[in-house]
Amino acid sequence: MTRPSWDDYFMKITRDVGERATCVKRQVGSIIVKDHRILSSGYNGAPKGFEHCTEESCIRKQMNVPSGQRHELCRGLHAEQNAIIQAAWHGVKIQGGTLYCTFQPCVICVKMMINAGIVKLVYSGGYPDELAQEMLKESELEVIKYEMGQGQHGNKSLK
Repeated sequence: MTRPSWDDYFMKITRDVGERATCVKRQVGSIIVKDHRILSSGYNGAPKGFEHCTEESCIRKQMNVPSGQRHELCRGLHAEQNAIIQAAWHGVKIQGGTLYCTFQPCVICVKMMINAGIVKLVYSGGYPDELAQEMLKESELEVIKYEMGQGQHGNKSLK
């Protein structure tokens, strides 16, 4: 029997979390882990109590806003934001944790992660946000670009 590495295990769960996303452009999942325990999860979509996003209600689609730009022009929250908010809502300390995400976080999420005390980021898909990439390089976060089946030893550190 072959057991998955911790990164493989948590990234699989992160992808499953992303299936709950209500964004019409991209389904993103995120979890926050510490000591091999899941502390919080989040997926992208409209705030609690709001109608889910639709092709007709997507401001970004209506205005042809390119991916990775003008993050404020969106009704939804990002998966990373929702994972951090969920932890705060339930009084869960995420300082020192690892954030797993199906895509590289945007600059807003990177700033939130830094101030929330996240120490490691593991993500799989790319995202065209150059400022986020610059801030990740400048930060003290350990940043890992996850590649399926590579486990903790085959992933690429972006520092």
